[in-house]
Amino acid sequence: MLAWFQALMPKEERFVELFTRHSHTLVAAADALRKLLEGGETVPRYCGEIVAREHDADEITREVLLAIRRTFITPFDRADIQDLITSMDDAIDQMNRTARTITLFEVRTFDPLMREMGEIIVQAANLTLEAVPLLRSIGKEAERLNTITEAITRLEDRADELHYVGLKSLFHAHATSNPMAYTIGSEIYGHLEKVVDRFEDVANEISSLVIEHV
Repeated sequence: MLAWFQALMPKEERFVELFTRHSHTLVAAADALRKLLEGGETVPRYCGEIVAREHDADEITREVLLAIRRTFITPFDRADIQDLITSMDDAIDQMNRTARTITLFEVRTFDPLMREMGEIIVQAANLTLEAVPLLRSIGKEAERLNTITEAITRLEDRADELHYVGLKSLFHAHATSNPMAYTIGSEIYGHLEKVVDRFEDVANEISSLVIEHV
């Protein structure tokens, strides 16, 4: 009887709207990170932009978690909703950690491979923004969603390669002559690689939703 009653109740579609709002903060923060990695005196401004977008994302995440508790019928399993918004928030949190590390060490110049990783992060954020609204019609859009998540996974593979090559380059350039430069550079590379890892987590959560609902 309860299942029949729930089937008649309209599902709360606001979750996809909130996911979409959050993905816009991911794109904005990723774009600021890309500009930050160009270096120069504008670095502090873009660090501040990332921090601001991370605060916006936190507010949206809180809205989602509150809505999970208050909504009688959700469009997806409650645990899946929580896992997806958490993975999205982890991505922007990691961008924030990257910006804070750069602020701490007052870095103003960045390796070309770091800038390439910044481009990958922007691509991953835009793919996430493309994917999230498609969750409204997950059955119809399953093929496109799978294509997007596979693209994010390929970006993560490329980021892993850049991370490895970047660390090796840093080692040859600074390991003996300037250990601090090596340490700082390797930490920035590590944060950038983790940002892309978190986007792969988002892709995995979306893939799980597709599997469950198609």
